[in-house]
Amino acid sequence: MTELPPYWLRDNCPCAECRDPRNGQKLFRIDDLPQDLAIAASTEADGRLEVLWSDGHRSRYPLSWLAEEAGEDGRTEEGKRLWTAGDFARGIPEAGWEAYLADPAEQAAVLAAVRRSGFAVLRGVPAVEGQVLRVAESFGYVRVTNYGELFDVRVEPDPNNLAFTSVAIAPHTDNPYRDPVPTLQLLHCLENSATGGDSGLVDGFKAAAVLRAESPADFETLTRTPVPFVFRDRRTELRADRPLIDVDPLGRIREVRFNNRSIGTLRGSGDRVSAFYAAYRRFAAITLRPELQLTFRLDPGDCLVFDNTRLLHARTAFRQDGHRHLQGCYADLDSLSSTLAVLHRRAAALDGIAGLFAGEGAGEYLGEEVTMAEHMLQAAAAAEAAGAPDHLVAAALLHDIGHFKGALHGRDLMGGQDNRHSDTGADWLARWFGPEVTEPVRLHVAAKRYLCAVEPDYRARLSAASEYTLTVQGGPMGEREAQEFAELPGAVDAVAVRRWDEQAKAAGAPTPGFDHYRPLLASLMR
Repeated sequence: MTELPPYWLRDNCPCAECRDPRNGQKLFRIDDLPQDLAIAASTEADGRLEVLWSDGHRSRYPLSWLAEEAGEDGRTEEGKRLWTAGDFARGIPEAGWEAYLADPAEQAAVLAAVRRSGFAVLRGVPAVEGQVLRVAESFGYVRVTNYGELFDVRVEPDPNNLAFTSVAIAPHTDNPYRDPVPTLQLLHCLENSATGGDSGLVDGFKAAAVLRAESPADFETLTRTPVPFVFRDRRTELRADRPLIDVDPLGRIREVRFNNRSIGTLRGSGDRVSAFYAAYRRFAAITLRPELQLTFRLDPGDCLVFDNTRLLHARTAFRQDGHRHLQGCYADLDSLSSTLAVLHRRAAALDGIAGLFAGEGAGEYLGEEVTMAEHMLQAAAAAEAAGAPDHLVAAALLHDIGHFKGALHGRDLMGGQDNRHSDTGADWLARWFGPEVTEPVRLHVAAKRYLCAVEPDYRARLSAASEYTLTVQGGPMGEREAQEFAELPGAVDAVAVRRWDEQAKAAGAPTPGFDHYRPLLASLMR
């Protein structure tokens, strides 16, 4: 590991001196590091690489982190599913709106489909005006444009865009004349009783990949030729000069802009313009191949979410024998990707907590007749039975998590050394939960000492093991300390958690499992 470049290794030091523990941002500039920085010594132990630097700083890196592969921004063709229409013979990516809102796993699946395949459809979204904005706000922010916060796709008497007519619209991306272009588009169907007007999608990345395979020279021409995209109406003048196919520095397809209605006049030498039009025509023909065109009908309540930098969308012509009314808005992939990453992070955290319940939690609980997991589940069940708010049910469930996560274990507490598990647990949980959950956890040992001071009968009911740990943890509070504790903002919640804690030591008592509380925990996570 020590052959890693020293400045790279030091620049990525995860310690609290180098990074803000709340947000991970670096607290130093690269030019703050000494000119002759070198590794003075290094050791590997307990899954970590420890490095002592020539300037005396010490860094510790998880070996699993050092072994990770280089990532990428998620916008290129890398890791995506490039598709043809036949790939969706069994159905398109879709989910019910209510399930999407209620289940973080369902929401993650929908957002992941947009990232991987470029689109997903939410069914059963209330067919009321403005609801498309609620869909966008479920994962990000609405991008306001000259079309407004939202726009209506229906026949208009004086349209400033062919989309607001009943004619067929060929596959295209929206707003190519804008820089930056809106990277997501949402279309929500309010009414669709007209004959025709079916929706269509083409995977622009797939079309570009086909062009690259069939005519590399044409592909290169389209990646190297800036095209003027222009939009004008009475109140707007927009222009962006970008290639039809944009690639990243490694040559991977990253963006497609394709809109025959908005291409302005390309200037340049005759040879350059001729080469562009030959490539442009070939690419356009590929996008119209039947095997690339996925066609489906949006019904009232359906909301299509798609990647506007990848997918070309289209519409068949429709008769005005009925009404076709969609509402749309724009959003951006970065907010969708952020929400998806947070959902994955929360899921990983919950998996980790579940692992503690199933692993170490299956062991004995500090001399009691129940395991640690049984104790915490019983405490949560008692809180739930008492009608406690969700944050206190969560605090009751997690109050003893510090026995697993600190430098000292619960076994040390039973050996006569206070492991301060309430502070350790609260600090560890603060990565995901707010103070409404963490502070009752932090104060639950203090609450025990408080209750023993102000309620003699409470102490008399303590188990032998709890009486022993009381002495290790400082014994009952003095009068002044008890008064100060009672004035703390979280004291009442901490006392409630403490009482459920003492109830949770009944061998064999039936309780729900950890998965019962998982949705509750997910709803409270930051």
